[in-house]
Amino acid sequence: VLIIGAGLTGLTLAYLLRNTDSEVVVVEARNRLGGRIHTVGGDDQNTIEMGATWLGPAHTKLKELLDALNIEVFEQRLGDKAIYEPSSMGPHQLVTLPSNQESSYRIRGGTMKVIHSLTSYLSDGQLYLNEPIQKIHQEDQGLRVTSRNMEFKAKQVVSTLPPKLLAESIQTEPSLPDELTSIMQQTHTWMGESIKFGFSFPQPFWLDESLSGTVFSNVGPVPEMYDHTNFEGDQFALKGFLNGSYFSVSREERKTMILNQLHKYYGSQADSYKKYYELVWTNEPFTYHPYDQHVLPHQNNGHKVYQNSVFGGKFHLAGAETSPVSPGYMDGAVRSAFMTFERLKG
Repeated sequence: VLIIGAGLTGLTLAYLLRNTDSEVVVVEARNRLGGRIHTVGGDDQNTIEMGATWLGPAHTKLKELLDALNIEVFEQRLGDKAIYEPSSMGPHQLVTLPSNQESSYRIRGGTMKVIHSLTSYLSDGQLYLNEPIQKIHQEDQGLRVTSRNMEFKAKQVVSTLPPKLLAESIQTEPSLPDELTSIMQQTHTWMGESIKFGFSFPQPFWLDESLSGTVFSNVGPVPEMYDHTNFEGDQFALKGFLNGSYFSVSREERKTMILNQLHKYYGSQADSYKKYYELVWTNEPFTYHPYDQHVLPHQNNGHKVYQNSVFGGKFHLAGAETSPVSPGYMDGAVRSAFMTFERLKG
């Protein structure tokens, strides 16, 4: 079984196949593991999530995997108040958050802890980095898969790429069915337009009673921001989203725009940051490919066409966007791995 992509789906599937008779190889285009999971910082800085971050009570399949790997979660701190900026016509306000909102959770030690744990179950020779797949060719006995520098022969191939990226970046012989290709072209890539940022700080000044680390703004350029303190409570950070339209300006310009907004809420305390992090997912060629037409958020995520194998049952489409339950989320990525595992067993 050749698995394309060393993100959460690909590595979970490899983990599920570990005690079967299958010989498993995972091939990743990037020079790092994790795909849309990407934790930065560490050492004397707080770990900050530039990719997938939260899970909720409904994400039971992800929780099942975390329990099996002995990985803990902890509740996201929202506090009982938030800074709310409803309009550019007036000042921001400190508002009371509803008390009955559903909790969300983060992974203790950072989301990459899941990736590192899953990877620990791989043996030497099972994982290849820096090898973007370029071509899949159907043969009598299986599939021939060509990457930048290598060629593989496999009886089963599983792509965990976002469907739009798969359609645009990998050539197949014969071509994939027209209906499948059309849906892939019009499938929204989760997080593809996101810009995430984080600041680490020496002290959590936003915990002052007159402030909050939870921000909602209709003015921007930051529409949402949250406390990103670690589980132990000894490393402090704020993490948020920047309006996706700012992907084309420079890193310094983005940082200046964000700090200007934070100055409105926190004054000069915002300048006490230790380090600034950001990730513009639109600029990640192994995640995002521009759409040929307008695509709505979540469009075609979990579509029924992804539940069928092609090339005589030898080629399977998996990944967060293909899951009919929790599509786009980490839970969807894990569910997709479990569903593909059952298909391969069958």
